[in-house]
Amino acid sequence: MNIFPQVSPEHYRKLGYLGQDRWMSYSNQAREFIRLKPTNILEIGIGNGIVRDALRNLGFAVTTVDIDSELSPDHVASVSALPFPNDSFDAVLAAEILEHLPFEDFPKALAEIHRVARRYVYITLPHAGAVFSLNVKMPLLPRLILFFKIPFFWKQHIFNGEHYWELGKRNFPVSRIKTAIKKAGFNIREAGIDPADPAHYFFSLIKYGKSSSIR
Repeated sequence: MNIFPQVSPEHYRKLGYLGQDRWMSYSNQAREFIRLKPTNILEIGIGNGIVRDALRNLGFAVTTVDIDSELSPDHVASVSALPFPNDSFDAVLAAEILEHLPFEDFPKALAEIHRVARRYVYITLPHAGAVFSLNVKMPLLPRLILFFKIPFFWKQHIFNGEHYWELGKRNFPVSRIKTAIKKAGFNIREAGIDPADPAHYFFSLIKYGKSSSIR
């Protein structure tokens, strides 16, 4: 399958794209790697470069790959055919990338990520649903957050020019994604939704046979 850029580089710089949840997603991605302390990182899908720049400024060695040469990645390639040897990167990041492929290509993309990752993988996906949240902060007391989300399990996703599928919609429950992830050879260290970033579902993974302890 030939894969082409779906949006222009300007898409990633628009005010509508850079909402509060997007910035929280960036923060969570950076914080995950600060926690894990990988020796080097592959970022699949460079976007506006904010996460890449933040990680590099924090002292991490980051290599980027994207299908869009206009974004100036280190390598121009698809997640389905990564141009790196096996076990090249201690950690791999694929944030809001895999939904841009038809779901039948999802296992192949996971297999490629598994092949080039030496240890850790962090994936985020859009998660459709209705959010109910209550945030209470009283003086001298810790913040209380009550949060739950009802997926749009009855809604059929229609390709919108960007997303071929979305987590939380009909035929795409979290359980199906977790099954595919495990079949690809990963253990799921953590998974879920940050109440401050309700639009995305994250998966923190480690390859089978690797230690899951944080160094």
